[in-house]
Amino acid sequence: MADETYEMAEMEMDDAIAALKRSFGGLRTGRASTHLLDSIQVSFYGGLSPLNQMATVSTPEPRLIVIQPWDKSSLAAIEKAILASDLGLNPSNDGNVIRLPVPQLTEERRRELVKVAHKEAEQCRVEVRRHRREANDAYKKQEKAKEIAEDQLHACTQAIQGLTDRKIKEIDTLLAAKEEEILTV
Repeated sequence: MADETYEMAEMEMDDAIAALKRSFGGLRTGRASTHLLDSIQVSFYGGLSPLNQMATVSTPEPRLIVIQPWDKSSLAAIEKAILASDLGLNPSNDGNVIRLPVPQLTEERRRELVKVAHKEAEQCRVEVRRHRREANDAYKKQEKAKEIAEDQLHACTQAIQGLTDRKIKEIDTLLAAKEEEILTV
C-alpha cells in the first residue's frame, strides 16, 4: 500500500513538471519556436480548433515562423486568432502561407518574461509540495489504521521528502535554463 502512495505522488509531481515544461515552451525568447503557437485556438466553421490541427507550423529561420494552413480559406481566421493572442506578433499573409517574424526582445520585456517564468516555477513547486502533503496524509491514515508501523511511517515520509527535494531541484534547474535562454541576446 505504501508503494502505491509513493508511485502516485511521483507520477503527480512528474505531471506538474511536464506542465511547467509546456508552459516554458510557450514563453517567447526572441527565437522562433512552434511552441509559441500551441495555445492559439482558431474560430473556424463555427468552432474552436487548435492552430496546430489546422496547419503545418515550421521555423525555417531562427526568427521566422511559417504557418501553412491545409485549407486556404482558414488563412484569415488564423491571422485573426494570432492578432487576438497576447503574443505581440504581427502576421503577414501572402494568400498561401502566414509568416510570423519574431522580433528581438527588449531588455525590459526579457525581465518581464523572467518574472513570468519565476511565477510559473513557484506554482509548480507549490503543486509538488501539495502532492507531498497528500502522500504524507495517506501514510498517516495507513499508520492510524495499523496498515503500517510507526517506523515505516517515518521511512515513508522521509522517502517522500527525498522525492520532493529531487523534484524541486529539477524545477530549479528548468527555471535556471529558461532564465538563461530568455536573457541571452
